[in-house]
Order: sequence, then C-alpha cells, then structure tokens
Amino acid sequence: MTNIYPNDSGDIIHLNVGGTRFSTSRHTLSWIPDSFFTALLSGRISSLKDETGAFFIDRDPKLFATILNYLRTRDIDISNCDICPLRHEAEYYGITPLVKRLILCEDLDQSSCGDVLFYGCLPAPSVPIPEQGSQPSTSSGAQSKTNENPVHINRGTVPVPSIRPENVTSNVNSSGPFNVVTTHTHRAHSRNSSWDMRVGSRSSTDLRSLSRPGHSRTASLDLCHAHDVNRVVNNDLALIFHQNQVSYWADPLRVQIIKAHHHCIAVAYAHFVVCYRLKDSHGWQHVFTSPHIESCIERVAVNAKISQGTGCEASKMVAISYSSHVRLWGITEHGAKTNIGIFNLGVRVEYLFFIGSQLVALSPTGKIGVWHAMTQHWQIQDVVPISSFDTAGSFLLLGCNDGCIYYIDMQKFPLRMKDNDLLVTKLYRDPSHELITAISVYLTPKTSLCGNWIEIAYGTSSGTVRVIVQHPETVGHSPQLFQTFTVHQSAVTKVTLSEKFLVSVCCEYNHVRTWSVTRFRGMISTQPGSTPVASFKILALEEIDPYISYTVGNDFGPFGEQDDEQVFVQKVVPETSELFVRLASNGKRVCVIRAVDSTTITSFCVHECEGSSRMGSRPRRFILTGHSNGTLQMWDLTTALDLSKKGESVNQKSGGPTPKELLRLLDQCDLCNSHCSTPCISPCPSLLGHASRIKASNVAFLNQQQQQQENTN
Repeated sequence: MTNIYPNDSGDIIHLNVGGTRFSTSRHTLSWIPDSFFTALLSGRISSLKDETGAFFIDRDPKLFATILNYLRTRDIDISNCDICPLRHEAEYYGITPLVKRLILCEDLDQSSCGDVLFYGCLPAPSVPIPEQGSQPSTSSGAQSKTNENPVHINRGTVPVPSIRPENVTSNVNSSGPFNVVTTHTHRAHSRNSSWDMRVGSRSSTDLRSLSRPGHSRTASLDLCHAHDVNRVVNNDLALIFHQNQVSYWADPLRVQIIKAHHHCIAVAYAHFVVCYRLKDSHGWQHVFTSPHIESCIERVAVNAKISQGTGCEASKMVAISYSSHVRLWGITEHGAKTNIGIFNLGVRVEYLFFIGSQLVALSPTGKIGVWHAMTQHWQIQDVVPISSFDTAGSFLLLGCNDGCIYYIDMQKFPLRMKDNDLLVTKLYRDPSHELITAISVYLTPKTSLCGNWIEIAYGTSSGTVRVIVQHPETVGHSPQLFQTFTVHQSAVTKVTLSEKFLVSVCCEYNHVRTWSVTRFRGMISTQPGSTPVASFKILALEEIDPYISYTVGNDFGPFGEQDDEQVFVQKVVPETSELFVRLASNGKRVCVIRAVDSTTITSFCVHECEGSSRMGSRPRRFILTGHSNGTLQMWDLTTALDLSKKGESVNQKSGGPTPKELLRLLDQCDLCNSHCSTPCISPCPSLLGHASRIKASNVAFLNQQQQQQENTN
C-alpha cells in the first residue's frame, strides 16, 4: 500500500498514538532538547510506522493530546486529567519543563509533616546487641533488676541471628515479692476476641506467585499453610550461613505488633520490644527496651496500671511470647526493669493478654496458662479446645469446639491454688451444638443489687449469630436465648455487641452485617427489636504465608469502647502505606491514613488515651501505625470522627493556589534542576548540597535530564 505520508523528513510530522492520529510540526516536537521526540526524529531510537507511514507510539492518546497542546502553546490544561498519570507521560516523553511543574503541584498536597490528623512520630529505636551466651532460663524464684542502659547498635550492623530454643521447663512456679493489683475501674474488654479456625484456604499456583507474594482470600488467621516462603528464605540464607543455624529471619527494625494500655505503648520488633509512656507536657517518652530475644517475638501484652499498694516498685508490666514460651518483665517509674521470669505453656501461645493482675496465655488446643502477680504462681489448665474468647471485667469467656461457652472468674483464681483448679464453669450450650467461632460480652449498667444484666453475642461455624441474655434475678441459671440471625453463609470470625449496634463478620472477604440494638433503661429490648443497618465488606488481603504475628499486628477491628462509635481499619494489601478508616455501624469512610514518609505500614492498632490532669481535658483516640523502617506514627482519630460527624472533609483546602492556578503562575519563571523544591528563575548551585525535599525518584529524573543536556552541549 502506498504511504499516505511518504515525506517524513518534512516540516509536518504525522503520529499514530494508541490508534489516534495527530499531525504537528517538527519545530513543535523538537523545541525541547533531548526529549523522546528529538531522539525519534533524529533516528537515535528505533521507530515503528503504521500502514500510512505515520510514527506509531503505543501510549495513551488522551494524555498525549494534553502534552502536545503544551508543546504547541507552552500552556497546560489539567481540568480533565489527573496530575499523576500526566506526570508519568511527561517523564516518558522527556518533557522536563512540564515535569518540574507537575512535580511541584503534586508536592503541594504531600508533606512530611502530614495532614491535620497527623499527631506525631516516634523514631526507630536502636537494636540491642544479642547477649553472649544463653538467655535467662526458666526459674522458680530468680528475679534480676537492672538500671543499666542496654547496649545498642546501628541498623546496618545487625547480625543475622540463629534461632535456638531456650532451655525451659513447663509448669514452673515463680515466687518473689511482686504483688500486682489493678487500680482502674474500667471494664476490661478485648477487641481481638476470635481467630479463624478454617481448614481450607485459597493459594495461588500460577506463575505469578513465583515472582511476587500471593494473597489469600481473606485476612483471617490460617494455621494450615505450609511455611513455603520461610523455606525459600532459609534456603537463600543457608548459602551464606550454616544450614542448621537459620530457621527464620525477619527484619530487626520492622514493626511487628503494637499494643497499648492507658498511657503506655508496647512496640514489638522481631527480636526485642520497646515501651513508651505518655507524660503531661513532655509527650511520649521511651522507658524500656528489652534484651535481644533469640526467637522471633510472636505476641506481646502490656499492663500500665499496677497498684503501688502491693509492696512492689513496678508500675508497668510487659510480656512477650515466642513459640510456647512466655517472658515477663516489670518496669518502674524510673525505667528500671525486673526480669520476672520465663514460663512454658507446652504448646504455641496464640493469644497473650492481661486481666487485672493476671497474665493469661491461650492456645486453641485447649491450654490456658495464668500467672498471678500476688502469688507469683504460673499455672496451666487443660480445657476443651478453644475457638474464640472474650473478656468482661474479671471474667474470661471461652467459645469452644464442643459448642459450649465456658467462663473463668479470675478474681477467684488465688483461692483455688491448693487444688490446682481454675474454676472453669460451663455457661451455655449452642442449640445446634456448633463450634463457637466468635464471642462478645456486654455488661450493662447495674440494674439491681444482684449484679449486671449480662448480654452475650456469639457466632458459629455455620454462620449463625445468636444473642443470649442473663437477668440479675436468674443468677445460677443458664442464659436465655434472645435472638438468632442466619444471614451469613460462611463461618463467623468476629462479632461485637455494643450499646447501639450488633456487628458480625464472616470469612467471605470479611463480609460485615450490622443491626441496630434497641434498649430500655440500658437493657436490650425486643420492642422494636434489632433492625438491619448495613451490609459491606472489609477486603483485606494478606500474603499466603505471612509471618506468625501478621494477623495480630494487622487486625482490622472493630475498635472502640462499647458505648462509643466503633471503627474498622482496612489495610487492603500487605505492602501499602495507606489505611482506610470506616465506621463499623455502616461502613462509611471516616478518613484515609497515609504514611508521611511513604513507608510501608506493617502494623497498627487503635487506642484511647485518658485525658490529662488539666481541667477540660478529654480522652482522645489515636491510630498507631508501625512501619517497615521501625518508626511509629500517630494519628488523631477523635478529630477525624468529629469532622466526619460534621460532614467536613479532613483534606480541606488551605486557601492557596489550585494546581491550575499554580501552573499559570509558574509560567512566569524557569524552574531549575536544583534540589530545592521552591521555583527559581535560574539554577542555584549553592543549594545542590542541601537535603532534598523532592522525592528521590523525581530528583533522579531531573538530574538525569540535566546530565543529558550537559552531554549534548
């Protein structure tokens, strides 16, 4: 076929961009030196031509039209396109003046100081040096106290540790002068009260899984995956280290888990844990760094309210678990730490938490380990295999595989030490004898001298959600079935009963159903009963073989007190710097959390800090995010909820120029290639040595363009 445009060397150039034809002059395409078009027209790069003889460019024609218009008029119209994809296209074509302007427009909405919700940042701690010799072994009475500061090393010199199980024994009693009693009067209530015991889970077997991590169908904890990723890492490390010395390796400064209690935060890394406390007028202060732990930390718990009337100096307690071992420290107000001991549950610890002065370790196999501060005693109790749990006051409620709900009164625990019994009492049996996969307890305000009106919501393996209640007058009798919901077709993984809503989540892409709860004088009522409110999904993908603490460190909620607004925190993919905060009642978005340094968010939690002693101070809720570089960032959830109730946007405009207005103003100056993000009329060599405020990728691109221009000259 004869070419329609046979003369490509003339002044008119014909282009076919993504199937759309454009015609322009050679001068228009080449007035910017060292661009894609100058290389194309000079033959320095290979080109394709269509059947008409026009140059074929396989790019977006809509964005190309905007760029071509800029080359023609040196003016840019961004009213019908996004800045980010337009900048990518401008970088591809090498239109350096346009790239500089678009980068500046993007940087106006990004800042290392964050938006209005950003509350603060704690830097990454120093990594403690592994101790020479063995870890402290399990003992029956030895406690060591130290005021010495740990020896630290920089991140670049962290050795790869080998994992050797510690020499510990089971059923060990610890004795000493430590007496611990909680002083706060708030109801203790766990928000991470269930884990997924499903046997099946999707896994990717296609070729894409060979090059990047796959994702399972839900974000529930799957205990049945083989550790293929760990085996791949171990095989690679075995090429450098001895094969028997490496069983698991993790980034030593990657935040694994964040737990908080009152004014104390415990941040768990792979091989050590760090604690911070909030002090009036001083902000967050570092108070504790644990010694190096050979094994990778899997669970962490913190108790910041230790009574001073027990004869001990410690005001806080921090506990960690790895495999079947539990290690406990006490911390004084001055930062001195006491090594209380190392205990063994005999099986892997799945959940670790405090109930008053007791430290509790649970395993789904039916093992419960309890350490009591007053008696300094570690006790293990065998029960029915556990599939869910929740806490309310001093009670620990267990949903078990036999379809029953059991409870343990921790206040009676010291009285039963002689006969070695935890007083495990059967409370209720499901009518269908189904496995109890999720449970939530709500204690209403006191209605009589007999006690509280107890309300329990639970979910089963078949997807059924039931609500049972117990009247104060019927203490000693089983709770009565109040209501049943059969909307879920998959196993229920979470359920929460609050003052105003009943929220349930099943394992099908974390499908959420919510109902409003009617109450009369604080007690749940059948008139008009529970009304459906919303149905939505909290999509949260995870790697097929995540590290053991991933689910605990990235639990999506719901978070919040039972008498307050509760929220979900959605982390869509594992490697992301964004979190979506949504109301648990209806799924509406509250805000989006974006890491100020664009690092990956590896762990998060929601915590409410009590108001300070100053008059008029009120409690505030925060979202705490841990990052891959070891930092801890804080976000003001209270402000986000207040703005959401008012219908105001978090990202309000500051009143400065819009991107369109800024581009018009930038036409009056020529941006230089210096590292300064402030536009200049001419290059500023004196600023080249200063720290860059532009993204590293953008600086590299601009420097590359400048180098090409210098080489051409």
